[in-house]
Amino acid sequence: MKHRYLPMTEQDQKDMLSTVGVSSIDELFSDIPEKVRFQGLYNIKEAKSETALMKELSQLASKNKDTASNVSFLGAGVYNHYKPIIVDHVISRSEFYTAYTPYQPEISQGELQAIFEFQTMIAELTGMDLANSSMYDGGTALAEAGMLAAAHTKRKKLVVSGAIHPEYQDVMKTYAAGQSIEVVIAPMKDGVTDMEALKDLVDDSVAAVVTQYPNFFGQIEDIKTIGELVHEYKGLFVVSSNPLALGILTPPGKLGADIVAGDAQPFGISESFGGPHCGFFAVTNKLMRKVPGRLVGETVDQEGRRGYVLTLQAREQHIRRDKATSNICSNQALLALAASVAMTALGKAGVQEMAKQNIVKTRYAKQAFEAAGFTVAFQGAHFNEIVVQTKKSVTEINQGLIEKGIIGGFDLGRVYPELENHALIAVTELRTKEEIDALVAEMGALQ
Repeated sequence: MKHRYLPMTEQDQKDMLSTVGVSSIDELFSDIPEKVRFQGLYNIKEAKSETALMKELSQLASKNKDTASNVSFLGAGVYNHYKPIIVDHVISRSEFYTAYTPYQPEISQGELQAIFEFQTMIAELTGMDLANSSMYDGGTALAEAGMLAAAHTKRKKLVVSGAIHPEYQDVMKTYAAGQSIEVVIAPMKDGVTDMEALKDLVDDSVAAVVTQYPNFFGQIEDIKTIGELVHEYKGLFVVSSNPLALGILTPPGKLGADIVAGDAQPFGISESFGGPHCGFFAVTNKLMRKVPGRLVGETVDQEGRRGYVLTLQAREQHIRRDKATSNICSNQALLALAASVAMTALGKAGVQEMAKQNIVKTRYAKQAFEAAGFTVAFQGAHFNEIVVQTKKSVTEINQGLIEKGIIGGFDLGRVYPELENHALIAVTELRTKEEIDALVAEMGALQ
């Protein structure tokens, strides 16, 4: 008998009450004083039958404007990418779907190997020496990178590019406040970090400079120069990266990064209304023992057979709390597996081709907008996203677009007041020439 959940019958309830030695639900809660118990009825609808409930929920769900039935040009950190069909098949297998932290290696070799493969692929993509077993998401991974830098250098200041995702900036500030770490936002110029202003901000009190590659606007930062600047003052260089872009861009590890963090969502992980997703965290060997979360290592048993184990654990659950590098308590093993399956299915050539299509199609969109009389705000090298200026508010234009089955770009005025009436347009490999042309035409008509 197969159930999506386990129903409880009246007899089940009686049996459980009998087992604990009480005769009713009221008796079960008799130790709670009457005066603090809720009296009356909750202000909610009456219960419905399963059939009626499913019908109502389906009607509510149909009001959502999803990427399955609408063409999406919305990015800003969460993207509509191709997901190989095999991804859902593998992660739906019960041995992965129900697995938790593999504390017992003797019965968790499959899960441990899956995590190890994820670590290996992330290390190769980022050009770093090693990666951990994943983290909650890109924002918390980047904040943890900042905290690691402060602890390693014993300095209390982080210089963070203003071109980093605004939500990532907020998460980093929240983390830093609890540890009395100062976060200084470096100004932008032409959609990238202002190098002259950055030079004035970096000195020997700075633990790390933090930037994004590509940045929030899709622009490609000169991370080699930024890394050289912070290293002059013995600070660390932290880079947040889109892992898909690293299929074609020079990896941060080859350009001087000490820590590379990001979100694996572009690889096989659905948008899911913003989460859950999967953060990644990669470092050089010198920082190996300070990585938050957990690492899976490969070894051999007494008979020389290959095996996998948790190693170099710096979590507060595994070692003395005052020695822990982080209180991160879980990884995203299932979603890390999804990313691993997607990368494996695509292969090296597939990831490169997918990244290339994002560049080519974004380039086509930029030219189409300019040909239609729009102003594209920033002209530097870019990946996946462009900033388009509009005559009317982006919110108003997006409302018109959704009526045509198009999910428009992100309204930058919400987080950057100086970019009011500017839309961040994301063009992934899934978008066709016809869809891009339709977006440009509809936005032109709505102005």
